[in-house]
Amino acid sequence: MFRFLSFSTIVFKGVFAAAQGTPYTGQPTEGPGGADYAHTHVSVYDGATRADGFWLYEPESPRPETAPVVVFLHGYGAYNPMAYGKWIKHLVAKGNIVIFPRYQKNLVWPRPSGFPDNAAKGIRDAIAFLQRSEDHVQPDLSKVTYIGHSYGGVTAANLGVNWEKYRIPKPDAMLLAEPGSGPFNGARLKDYSGLPDDLNLLVVVGEDDYVVGAAFGLLVFNTAVNTPNRNFIVQRRDIDYSRRKGILATHSEPYCYDLDFDTGVRNYTAQRVFQTSRLNEVDFNCYWKLADALTEFTRNGRYGDVAFGGTPRQRFMGFWPDGRLIRPLDVYMPEQLAPSGVPVGAPAIVR
Repeated sequence: MFRFLSFSTIVFKGVFAAAQGTPYTGQPTEGPGGADYAHTHVSVYDGATRADGFWLYEPESPRPETAPVVVFLHGYGAYNPMAYGKWIKHLVAKGNIVIFPRYQKNLVWPRPSGFPDNAAKGIRDAIAFLQRSEDHVQPDLSKVTYIGHSYGGVTAANLGVNWEKYRIPKPDAMLLAEPGSGPFNGARLKDYSGLPDDLNLLVVVGEDDYVVGAAFGLLVFNTAVNTPNRNFIVQRRDIDYSRRKGILATHSEPYCYDLDFDTGVRNYTAQRVFQTSRLNEVDFNCYWKLADALTEFTRNGRYGDVAFGGTPRQRFMGFWPDGRLIRPLDVYMPEQLAPSGVPVGAPAIVR
């Protein structure tokens, strides 16, 4: 039986500032990851009362007639969007509609095998909601970016292979941030050779991710043999001993909570977000930068040297206060990974 979403259940939650007057400490002033924002506010709509619902974030001030779409897939249990709030605001202020599908009702239901179905329904319903109303920014679906953290990365990769089956927009760009399923196997595929051949794909893992590790990211990267434009990236820890300040590389690095998007959920994941969320150069020069460059390269052919290739611009992570470089990202090309998934040789560096 088909299930239909009553659009009368969509609740307008408010318009919030999406960009501050000056960059965050450590944030570039412009370019990928930077604070050169086209919009100053975000409008928030909540259609996520069900396990296959969605949140919707649209650019405001000024409101465009149309905008490209980013689908953001949360990690296991992170169905309170506040966990990624500042990243979502950044994406919206850059001019994107962000669809945040909910694929879990709670921590135990549905089973992970049901995540792609729920996420796909949320995506379809969010698009239909936008298209039915003249009061909303109309979605430009010509070049859609998918971002997935943790189990959201597993779900995104599944949707990327099965997008036609799920009747969702084809992924043109995909960023998998610390992707993995921990002890679960639901929604994982044996291989990812079915990803689109023209997909621009980045897989980013953390050196100290002891929650899901790098195994799933390597599985996707090594088996996406029909998707040639792909990089495998390792974000590593670094310490400024003189200031006793560290750049960490844990599973929590993509978190950057913002209480404007808080739904009140306080499960285990939400508590972990409050304990471990950090807003720093890992956000600006890794996840935000790579996502921005990836989408701009896919849509307009710009910033390819920031998104791909092991270039200095791609690997750059910023500076310590004394001018020293923060440890750069390690970047691997398809030919540099062995079939076993073990990195071989030195990371690719283009000088």
